[in-house]
Amino acid sequence: MAAPPQPPTADPRSGATGTAPGVVADPLESAARRTGLLGRPRWFTTLFGTDIWERFSFYGMTAILVLYATEDTDRGGLGMSTGDATLLHGLYMAAVFLASVPGGWIGDRVLGARRAVLHGGVLITAGHLSMAVPVAGSLYPGLLLIACGTGLLKPNMASLLSAFYDREDRAGRDAGFAVFYMSVQVSALLAPIVVGALGEGVNWHLGFGAAAVGMAAGLFQYVRGSRHFGDTGAAPERFATPAERTRVLRVGLAAATLAVLVYGTDAALGTFRIAHLMALFGLLCVVAPVICFWRLLRNPLLTAAERVRVRTYIWLFLASAVFWALFLQGGSAFALFAKHATDREVFGRTVPASWFQAAVPLFVLVLAPLFASVWTRAGDRVPTAVKYAVGMGATAAAYLVMASAATRAADGLRVSPLWLLLAFLLLAAGEVSFAPVGMSASTAIAPATFVSQMVALFWLAGALGGGIGGNALKVSGDRVPGPGYFLALGAAALVTGVALLVWRRSLTRRLGV
Repeated sequence: MAAPPQPPTADPRSGATGTAPGVVADPLESAARRTGLLGRPRWFTTLFGTDIWERFSFYGMTAILVLYATEDTDRGGLGMSTGDATLLHGLYMAAVFLASVPGGWIGDRVLGARRAVLHGGVLITAGHLSMAVPVAGSLYPGLLLIACGTGLLKPNMASLLSAFYDREDRAGRDAGFAVFYMSVQVSALLAPIVVGALGEGVNWHLGFGAAAVGMAAGLFQYVRGSRHFGDTGAAPERFATPAERTRVLRVGLAAATLAVLVYGTDAALGTFRIAHLMALFGLLCVVAPVICFWRLLRNPLLTAAERVRVRTYIWLFLASAVFWALFLQGGSAFALFAKHATDREVFGRTVPASWFQAAVPLFVLVLAPLFASVWTRAGDRVPTAVKYAVGMGATAAAYLVMASAATRAADGLRVSPLWLLLAFLLLAAGEVSFAPVGMSASTAIAPATFVSQMVALFWLAGALGGGIGGNALKVSGDRVPGPGYFLALGAAALVTGVALLVWRRSLTRRLGV
């Protein structure tokens, strides 16, 4: 059905006041754009509902993944060692973020952001359904489908959201992303409790099935509400040529065929180890950003000013990789500490270790409105580099708290859960300073027609960080992370934060944000 006639609007990337193309202007939406409080417009309700259920499936599954992998086989788990389980978690995280690169390209050049989000949701649902089947070997195809689906959904969801903001409205966009990020944490708060109770308390596969139901609900809401987008995201601004599509398809098929042959042979010989697959993803996490930045900087469509911004963005990319390497260990190293070194007895009952994963979204719900208000009031006086530095400082403090807790647990004692909750509070402060600000900055810095790909680069930093973090505990050789482990990683966060503060003026001048 054709979209209804729309009144003339300003280009949302021009810096002029107006609505996104194809969207009817109304006072509520205009107020939402000015204040960053985007709960009223119908287009936001649709994006919000879809992302809320996608986050439910993501956080629910990751809350029990390492616990399921390390559980004994006679209790329904995989019986993996701690090192291999954390490698699996890091491998999954790296795959999710790596998939955002082709996912962003497909949204920008082939499907358009709207259809890319839809197809991504379908793949995620199929992946969770695969993991819900209690059949040996169903885990790995499920993880692959979820990774591919998330890679399609995440960068294109951010691209859709950013289309409703003027390009120069930095403060409003930062606040809007922060409020959006806060809102979906409701789902992230409930997911570990619901999925964890079902997975740990009843059956692991039932927990994975609950995540599938959540994503299916998100798909239903997205299909039902996408009519409110008008023409926004319906098609790419610049379609890939047939030659470009053919070239990408050939390279993708060749790479997939080679990987299947190599790892198929490895499995047939009985020598396959999860570390072998992690080696490939580790290499991709390093090579992919180099190739993506190189190709983007060589693109003739970029102006000289855009090339300077993209080149400078590399420093933010590296800082983001450090952050994600530390933050993503909330589902691995922190989860293992909760299971083996934390006193979980409350009124005579043992609290599931997976429930601690609800702490971060709970604290995000509390902190995000505060941070959104601060960023809005500060306006251009607080640049992106400083916000990143605040996030790194909070993350460093979280690891120092965990180092203290691990010192007290060194003799086999179980420490108070307040240590873990304080660390998660600080991690939440770091996440609020990094994730929504990083997505917002990526859309602001992005050259025209490259928004989804630029957001994909932001998530690609998560791939690099996830790969590094997945190997960190394996290298340490500890079943439960010790004080030295947490102290070393906390020091890395602190050094990164100080560097961002020292070079903040230069970064701000070149980035413009």
